Amino acid sequence: MSKRWSYLTIEIKPGWTGLKPDEMQAEMNRHGQLGWELVNVILTVQMGSALLFFKKEI
Repeated sequence: MSKRWSYLTIEIKPGWTGLKPDEMQAEMNRHGQLGWELVNVILTVQMGSALLFFKKEI
């Protein structure tokens, strides 16, 4: 039987000083503890939002 996946996309918006690595890491750790695996990160534009893409086997 093939694996089935569920997907999740989280947007992290920058503050006045841009994206904060500790905020991104906290978000990744939070979802990792819930069984989500980070598969990709895309920066939308320079100094813009970051999109975090996760997957989890269901």
